Amino acid sequence: MVNLPSGVDIKKLINDLRAFSWEASDILIYYAQILKDSNNKSNILKNDNIDDPVTLADLKVNEIIIQRINENYKNINWGILSEENVKSGNRCEDNDKDWMWVLDPLDGTKDFMQGTENYAMHLALNYKQKPYIGIVLIPEKDELWIAYEEKVWCERRNGLKILPNLSKKKSLPKMVLVTSKNHRNETLKNLIKRIKFNKVLIMGSIGCKIASIVRGESDIYICLSLPGQSSPKDWDFAAPQAILKAAGGDITKLNYEGLSFDSIERGNYNQDGIIIASNNRNYHKYICAEIEQIILKYDIYPI
Repeated sequence: MVNLPSGVDIKKLINDLRAFSWEASDILIYYAQILKDSNNKSNILKNDNIDDPVTLADLKVNEIIIQRINENYKNINWGILSEENVKSGNRCEDNDKDWMWVLDPLDGTKDFMQGTENYAMHLALNYKQKPYIGIVLIPEKDELWIAYEEKVWCERRNGLKILPNLSKKKSLPKMVLVTSKNHRNETLKNLIKRIKFNKVLIMGSIGCKIASIVRGESDIYICLSLPGQSSPKDWDFAAPQAILKAAGGDITKLNYEGLSFDSIERGNYNQDGIIIASNNRNYHKYICAEIEQIILKYDIYPI
């Protein structure tokens, strides 16, 4: 059993994270409403990078979550790694600490700007580079997914709780794939075509995709990053991993190797290569092996 830092009580921490998250939800929905008027998009966009946009919503949620953690937990020996801080050049100086918060204030910013409901906030507390607590907030669905250790559940704003309902499908041709709306490439499209899934759902935000697996709406997610091109980061996967694994699913590299969140060892925050998330931890390695055989057979991706 892992002991939280001295002075931190798990019940109080979860209660606080619940309050912080719904405060973030209010901010995200506020800006989402503003974006419904297309004339306001330029006022909310804070950079010129169309491939990796930053909005006022990203910055406001980033600010409030970090502020609330620091206000409520003074002198606790943990660090905070935030996507927006890294983008602004304020790289994490505490990434050698055992306890590390990993924050993505707005996962699925492109979808957010496009007016879809598929955006989320991710917040994880990692212990020795492994997610211990995971928070995935999906404002437009009124869903707050919370996981710590082996416990996981979803809450509505009114306190109503929803439990995971992963499907039992084990055969790739019977599975429903959930895949990216804005980050697909031709190699991934080719792989999907060869596998011949029963159905393909298109959705933004990794947190939203993982939540769809935990709800039982989909069965598998494949993330494929091409060598030399952009890839997801630690803050994209830390919180969703905590949710999925606590629910009974699994998420690994194609070779069944667990995801690493040790940025010091890797020298960056990238989650490169092929990552598979599926609905059944007991069958996950067989799914990975089957996908690897298809990749090798058709020479789809350099392994």
